[in-house]
Amino acid sequence: MVSLDITLTLPDELAQQAHAKGLLTPQSLEQLIRAEVTRQTTGTPLLDFLPDTDKGDLTEADVSAEIRAYRAERRVARERRH
Repeated sequence: MVSLDITLTLPDELAQQAHAKGLLTPQSLEQLIRAEVTRQTTGTPLLDFLPDTDKGDLTEADVSAEIRAYRAERRVARERRH
């Protein structure tokens, strides 16, 4: 395991929101970085992560619903670990 010291410069409001949501913890930052590395490595577009549907017919509401469901699943999994 490598230990890195990173300094982030964020707008005040964004920093407050990220902190309130627990996104600035080492564990959360690791998850965010892992997800982005995987996304960039696979080159997989967002729509490929969604359940099988006729992807051409997705509305903004469909995408938002899928994102909310994904976040809820992650939240449950995170709560089970703690």
